[in-house]
Amino acid sequence: MQKAKPTGAGDGGADRSTADSYIVALDQGTTSCRAVLVDSHGALIGMAQQEFAQHYPQPGWVEHDPLEILALQRAMFGRVLEQHGVPVSAVAAVGIANQRETTVVWDRHSGQPVHPAIVWQDRRTAPLCESLRKQGLEDLIRERTGLVVDAYFSATKIRWLLDNVPGLRARAGNGDLLFGTIDTWLIWNLTGGRVHATDVSNASRTMLYDIDKQRWDPELLQALKIPEALLPEVRDSAGNFGEMIYDGISIPITGVAGDQQAALFGHAAFERGMGKSTYGTGCFILMNTGDRPVVSRSGLLTTMAWRLNGRPCYALEGSVFIGGAAIQWLRDGLKIIQTAAESQALAECAGDAGEDVVVVPAFAGLGAPYWDMYARGAIFGLTLDTGREQIVRATLRSLAFQVRDVLDAMAADSGINLKTLRVDGGAAANDYLMQFQADQLDVPVERPAVIETTAMGAAGLAGLAAGFWDLKTWSALQSTERVFHPAGDAAVRHSRYQCWQKAVQRSAGWSK
Repeated sequence: MQKAKPTGAGDGGADRSTADSYIVALDQGTTSCRAVLVDSHGALIGMAQQEFAQHYPQPGWVEHDPLEILALQRAMFGRVLEQHGVPVSAVAAVGIANQRETTVVWDRHSGQPVHPAIVWQDRRTAPLCESLRKQGLEDLIRERTGLVVDAYFSATKIRWLLDNVPGLRARAGNGDLLFGTIDTWLIWNLTGGRVHATDVSNASRTMLYDIDKQRWDPELLQALKIPEALLPEVRDSAGNFGEMIYDGISIPITGVAGDQQAALFGHAAFERGMGKSTYGTGCFILMNTGDRPVVSRSGLLTTMAWRLNGRPCYALEGSVFIGGAAIQWLRDGLKIIQTAAESQALAECAGDAGEDVVVVPAFAGLGAPYWDMYARGAIFGLTLDTGREQIVRATLRSLAFQVRDVLDAMAADSGINLKTLRVDGGAAANDYLMQFQADQLDVPVERPAVIETTAMGAAGLAGLAAGFWDLKTWSALQSTERVFHPAGDAAVRHSRYQCWQKAVQRSAGWSK
C-alpha cells in the first residue's frame, strides 16, 4: 500500500514539511460535511461542503444517519482534492473536527450502526437526567466531568440506546458493540476498523470522563449502567490516530478535536484568558483557563480544550443551543427569507418599528447560564406593524443576547473581562449581527480573514503533529479581516438587554 508523503517526526517542529504537501481537515458539522484543503503555510486553498438530512421522528428528537455522514465526508475529501488538482499522495495528514456529544453505537463485527445517531440537540433523555438528579448524582457528575446533568451530553444517550433498542444491552455486555462520538465513528471507518479512539476534548463532553484524572470514570459508568468495553481509547488532540485509506493510499490522521475546541485552537487562543465565540448551528463561547480547570458558579461548563504531548489545557464554555439554526428556521421554517445572507439586509432596513420585538429561540431548551431543558421558543412584542424585517432583526439579535449572557457569566466565574471577542462560524459573516454583538458587549469584535476557524483548528492540530508548524508559528499565521467597534448609546443597549431578559423569563419551563 502506498503511503502519503511524510512531513516530519511529529514533534511539533516548524518548517519540516515539503512545499507541495497539504493537510485536509474534515469538518463534520451538525448540518453539513466539509473538507478543507490547507497548504504547508497554513493557507486555506479550498473547501468542499454539502448538507445532509436532519431527521425528527418525534417532537424534541433529532437524529442523523451515520452511514450518510461517513459517505458524504469521504466524498467531500475527494471533491476538494479534485477541485484543486491535488493528488491524494500530496496529502501529508488529515485532521478531524466534529459535532460533539452526538452519539453513535455500532456493531464491532459488521460495522453497522444499531440505531440512527442521536444528535446533541436531542431532548429525549430529559426524564433520565431528572432521575440522575433525584439519585443525588448531580454534584458527583459536576466534580468529575465539569459538566451539568443535561440531555445535551452523550452519557444519557448511550444509556437510552441500551435500554430501548431490543437486545442491545446483552450485545454490549458481550463486547459486540462500540460507542463513539462522530470523530470516533469516522476514525474507526476511515482506518478500516483498526482504531477505536477519540481525543480528550470529545471525551470530556460525554459526561463519563474524569477531566482531572483524565480517564473514564468507573463510578459514573456503574451509575449509568454503561460497560467500559463500549468506550474508545482517549488520546492527545495532536498525535497518532491511525491511517486513513483512500484510493489505496495511506494518510495519517494526526489531529482531532471537538468542533468548538478546534475553533479555539484555530484562533490561536493559547494563553489563559483568551476566548472566542463560534456562530454555527449553536453559539459556543470558550475561554482558555490554562492547565487547571476553573469551577463555574454560573452554570457554565468546565471542559478540556486539548491535550498536547500529555499536557492538558482546560476551558470554560457556554453553549447556546440555537444560534445559526434560528436563521435556518427563518429560511426553512417560516420561509420569510430565501438565503441566510438575506437576513443582514432585512435587519438593516427594519427601521424604528418593532424595537420591542424579541425572539427567544429556545427550540431545544436554553443552554448556559439558564440550563432550562423545558424552555421553548417564543416571539414577544408583536404589533400590527410587525413585519418580516422586525422578526428577522429580532432573531439576529437573539444570538448576540445569548452570547452576552454567557460572557457575563464567564467574567463572574473567572474574574477575567475580555478586551476583545474573536468570532467565527457562518453567522459571523453577518455584519449587522457582529456590530450588534460589539454594541451589546461594549468591546471590539474581531473577525478573522478566514472564518472557517473550526476546520482550520483541525488542520492546525494535524499540522502540529505532522511537523508543519509549532504553536508560535501557527499563531503568527492568523490574521484579522475586520474589527467591529462598539457604537450607540449605552442606555439603549442596556434597555434592549433588559427586554431580552424579561422575554427569557416568560419562556422558562414552558413545556414542563
